[in-house]
Amino acid sequence: MTGQPMVKAEGVHKSYGAAHILRGIDLEVQNGEVFCLVGPSGSGKSTFLRCINHLERIDGGRLSVDGHLVGYRQKGDKLYELKDSEVAVQRRDIGMVFQRFNLFPHMTALGNVMEAPIQVKGESKAVARERAERLLDRVGLRDKMGNYPTQLSGGQQQRVAIARALAMEPKLMLFDEPTSALDPELVGDVLDVMRDLAESGMTMIVVTHEMGFAREVGDSLVFMDGGVVVESGNPRDVLGNPQHDRTKAFLSKVL
Repeated sequence: MTGQPMVKAEGVHKSYGAAHILRGIDLEVQNGEVFCLVGPSGSGKSTFLRCINHLERIDGGRLSVDGHLVGYRQKGDKLYELKDSEVAVQRRDIGMVFQRFNLFPHMTALGNVMEAPIQVKGESKAVARERAERLLDRVGLRDKMGNYPTQLSGGQQQRVAIARALAMEPKLMLFDEPTSALDPELVGDVLDVMRDLAESGMTMIVVTHEMGFAREVGDSLVFMDGGVVVESGNPRDVLGNPQHDRTKAFLSKVL
């Protein structure tokens, strides 16, 4: 993990009207790192994740991915917002997996994974199909390629969603509570896929309530509350010996 950070947030602020959701977030995610964000609902974790690929515009501070400002270009000491088409190009390098799977219902698992490389990158169907088959095999769904989303369990749909994000060959993967909508017995399969990704060296930011996963797989952990970073460090240290009273209170409820 050398060179510039994959993600760098400097004093990031975000408000919705009078609600000040992010209140000056400073953090760095290194290349190849599994970075876990934990905290109570409403603490700003998901909002921050959405700011990283400019699904939400930040109101203050700076946010960069792989050395490039997200959503803006700097001229002198001023920031100018990029055009939608320029933002779309930035997003190609950032895969995102949501709580809800957001699959195209009229497409098979294979079709869902093939679609973006064909439409966005202009790949041939043959190249896109070969990669899609390989990715679906990787997430354990070789036998479900022809199934439509309604024919798949929630856990299987989420694994298709992960394969779909990987099909764009991103340098960064964002996971927004990817297991929270799943039945408990389906969570393990999705976490296994994420473990495999981590072992392959993918840079990942994971908003999660799965503390066991954070402890076992995470390289860094941040506890957020009220739009600020309360505590951060090695996941095993933060979860095993939290220093801040707010972190202790939160963990006493979830561990």
